[in-house]
Amino acid sequence: MHRLARTGGTAELLRWLAGRAEGWAGLVGPDGTVLHAAARTEGAKVPDVAGLVAEGASALTERGVQAYSVDTGAYTALLFPLAASPPGVAAPAAPVLAVVTPRPVAAGLAVLLADVVLPLSLCLQTETLERRRRRVDLAESRGREAVLHLLMTGHLSIAQQVAGALRPRLPDPVRVCVVECSGGGRDEVARVCVDADGGRSWIVRCPVYARHLILVMPAEEAPEPGAVSTDEAVAARVGDCVVGVSEPVPLADTATGYRQAFHALPVARELPSRHARFGASQDPALVVGPAGRRWANELLNPLLTHVPRRAQDPGSQELLATAASWLAFSSHATDHLKIHRNTLAARLRLIGELLGLDLHRLADQSALDLALRVRAAPAPACIPEPAPACAPENTQPVPPVPSTPYAPGSDASEAVRGLDRVLGRPAVRDWADQQLAPVLGAEETLRTWLRCEGRLGPAAAELGISVPGTRKRLTRLEAVLQRSLLRPPTARYDLWLALRSRDLAGAA
Repeated sequence: MHRLARTGGTAELLRWLAGRAEGWAGLVGPDGTVLHAAARTEGAKVPDVAGLVAEGASALTERGVQAYSVDTGAYTALLFPLAASPPGVAAPAAPVLAVVTPRPVAAGLAVLLADVVLPLSLCLQTETLERRRRRVDLAESRGREAVLHLLMTGHLSIAQQVAGALRPRLPDPVRVCVVECSGGGRDEVARVCVDADGGRSWIVRCPVYARHLILVMPAEEAPEPGAVSTDEAVAARVGDCVVGVSEPVPLADTATGYRQAFHALPVARELPSRHARFGASQDPALVVGPAGRRWANELLNPLLTHVPRRAQDPGSQELLATAASWLAFSSHATDHLKIHRNTLAARLRLIGELLGLDLHRLADQSALDLALRVRAAPAPACIPEPAPACAPENTQPVPPVPSTPYAPGSDASEAVRGLDRVLGRPAVRDWADQQLAPVLGAEETLRTWLRCEGRLGPAAAELGISVPGTRKRLTRLEAVLQRSLLRPPTARYDLWLALRSRDLAGAA
């Protein structure tokens, strides 16, 4: 009995009791609801539970006894109330242990049931507390996930208010760390993270990737001389995890920090230390200048000013968050936003109609991604253009570029064609050269993959190799570029923009 209470809990104890009674055993709530039940055979007598409990409760209350038995024809029902709530936890009424056994009742069965009441009560108390603990853990996890979502969408003040209640307070500036764990090891790695940094980091279980933990850490390095940082300590202590870390970023730029940390993961997978920090790389949103900011505002204006026709339809802020999440996570945006895939598809159709974009095309996706990032970047942070380039009267149109398979051609949207003027700026060309320098002279696979809208099958067919072979090539490019290509958030938008800018420069 005690072994079953320790190993199997309430269910195993009831199964054992049903066997000893050669009948039915169950726990019944005060309203007659069967909480747990077990029967020795499929044909065992199942009582009128609600009637038994009502009759037994009345008899137990009136007579002041600790047990009650009722003969029901060929069967006898034995009722024993349990004290299921732990001390200090209020409960309206205790559940009742009900056992239905054939007549005559086996010798010693009543004594056995009286003895099992205490371990059964303890099992029920333990399981009740465990369920409450899990609900609290789930609520805290969802709260932390909500804070991260608020940070990703730029709602900084609300995120800080919620985080202040959950603890710890959000640091500023921060480094964002993404820890890729083995299957089922995320909870243990989270405990290692808490132990490594003393609870200073904001730890979130990624809602998109089941093997990822996201840490929003204080940006300062190891607090004491000779001590290692949290991310390095986690990589050293957990033998099968991979850690990617961002550059220091303001708390308001947590979304940028997350992208950087995610891009550091492919590099970390190739290193013996399984740990990598994001290599310095300027965000294209910071080099487009005033002309790029004007272009982004014009492109996004229909979305920013959208007013839904019905109260239940998504407004402009919801649509902006949906667009950003889908560009970052692709189909996984349903997990990130907690919406149905049909809802996601409907919102994307509406976004495309409002902006005049075909979101099935990589060119339009890249344009929308850049516009959203320009809008999120603070205006003073954008690198201004030289005076001649900024003056509209002195700016010459960028010469038309011969249509290339991966670039916008004559059928491209007006928004993407307008992007050419921005990508032709000198600062953007310098940025593009920096992005493509690691693959200089070896762009065939990259260009083909982007020309095929980032799809492996068509790219493999065009390259004349297998899909696994194409995947291996792109994996090698990930290590060279230090960016994620195959798993979102992906660098394919930046690479498309960089290649387009280079082709514009070549055609000038």
